[in-house]
Amino acid sequence: MLLRPWSDGDAEALIDVYRDPVLRRWTRVPVEGPADAARWLAARHEGWVTGKYLSFAAVEEPPHGKGGEASRIVATVALKGPLTSTGVGEVGYWTAAGARGRGVASRALGALTDWAFVTFGGGGLHWLHLLHQVDNAASCRVAEKAGYELNAVLPVRPPFPVPGHLHVRRRVTPSDAR
Repeated sequence: MLLRPWSDGDAEALIDVYRDPVLRRWTRVPVEGPADAARWLAARHEGWVTGKYLSFAAVEEPPHGKGGEASRIVATVALKGPLTSTGVGEVGYWTAAGARGRGVASRALGALTDWAFVTFGGGGLHWLHLLHQVDNAASCRVAEKAGYELNAVLPVRPPFPVPGHLHVRRRVTPSDAR
C-alpha cells in the first residue's frame, strides 16, 4: 500500500468508491458524478496549498503476476490543521468496500500518524484527535488498532445526528520514554 496525494486522474475511481452505501452513510460530502469528484478533488488540492487539510489516497498495487491490472484506491486518510497554535490536529479516513476487514484503514492511519508527528512534531503538533459517531463500531476498532485511545463521548453536534467518540493519540518524544 502506498499513500500519495490525490490527483485529478483519480476522479473515476473516486466516483466508483462512493457508489458504496456504507461509505455514503458515514461521509458528509457525496460524490455522485464527475462534477462532484472535481469539487472533492479541488478541495483536497486546496488543502495542500493552504496546509490546513493534507489528504492522501491509499493505493494498492496489483499482486505480482497480474501485469494487466491497475493499482486501485483502497482508502483515504487526512490530516486536518496540523499547524494550529493548540498543538492539536485531527485525522480522518474512509475505506473502500473491497478493502474492508483487511487492516487497510488502521495501517494507513498508522502511517499517516507517524508521518504527521515526524513532519509537524517539531512545529508543536503534540496530539491528534479522531472523531466518529458512537454507532460506527468499525471506526472505533480502526482507531484502537492505530493506537488512538478513547478519550470522551461527545454530545450530538450538527451535522452529526448521534453522539460521537473522541479518540486521541499523543506524540511520544524521547523524554517521554525515560
